[in-house]
Amino acid sequence: MIDTLGPSTIPTPPANFRSGFVGIVGRPNVGKSTLMNYLIGQKIAITSPVAQTTRNRLRGILTTETAQIIFVDTPGIHKPHHELGKVLVHNARMAIASVDLVLFVVDGSVPAGRGDQFIADLLAQQQTPVYLGMNKIDLRSPDTADEVANSYRAMAEQQNWPLLEFSAITGDQVTSLQDHLIQGLEPGPYYYPPDLITDQPERFIMGELIREQILYHTREEVPHSVAIAIDRVEEDDAITRILATVHVERDSQKGILIGKKGSMMKTIGTAAREQMQKLITGKVYLELFVRVQPKWRQSRTRLAELGYQRED
Repeated sequence: MIDTLGPSTIPTPPANFRSGFVGIVGRPNVGKSTLMNYLIGQKIAITSPVAQTTRNRLRGILTTETAQIIFVDTPGIHKPHHELGKVLVHNARMAIASVDLVLFVVDGSVPAGRGDQFIADLLAQQQTPVYLGMNKIDLRSPDTADEVANSYRAMAEQQNWPLLEFSAITGDQVTSLQDHLIQGLEPGPYYYPPDLITDQPERFIMGELIREQILYHTREEVPHSVAIAIDRVEEDDAITRILATVHVERDSQKGILIGKKGSMMKTIGTAAREQMQKLITGKVYLELFVRVQPKWRQSRTRLAELGYQRED
């Protein structure tokens, strides 16, 4: 099954062991979830070409012989347009105040923009140490490389932040990034058993894998009006049966998700099951239903029922 929080024991750390919580923040679609998946070595956060993929504060746990880093992947900080957006941005800001170190991830293939500066100004008001991480260096053009680097170098120097370059896709310089983060943490204990990679329950990961495939296959047609509820999970030695409901806001979105003669839902279900199969021992049976919940993103009650609540 998925390595989530369970009954494993927490050992005594060796001498000079370092540990702590590192918040990964930045604009939408700069590669925060991709980076955390690479560092953890397993997919626990969904990725998508659509902005605003991450909704919940997801913790990924990296344990080495000398350290344990708990990465907190946060929703992209942006100007909210509905109640869900307000909850997500609020929770991202709360995460900044509750970690030991912040990794501010930017798109290192393009110059710094107003959204980056907004987050930089927000972080400058906090006491938490910040590392500025330039992701996507594999995508930058030689013609603009100096301009891009200088824009972020100026931002880092203004706040006296260390500037680190890497690619979460290729893994280039990610090991160096990891070493810098470890050195930025204080000596500390194991917060979680060494064999865990996330503290999120198994059902949460299942729901996220379904949502990822919806984002991928429908793109802008059904962008962020989707929420997943895992209704039932039945397990035996040979198979895991999962029943889930996909909540949307309009009948037209339901039609897109189901597709002609159920073709789209079949495609989404097959792709999600294949992703689950990588994490779950034995065969996986997945059955999806679609339900219309008008304006669920505007309703605090509906948001709470679907697992989106303000964190304090």
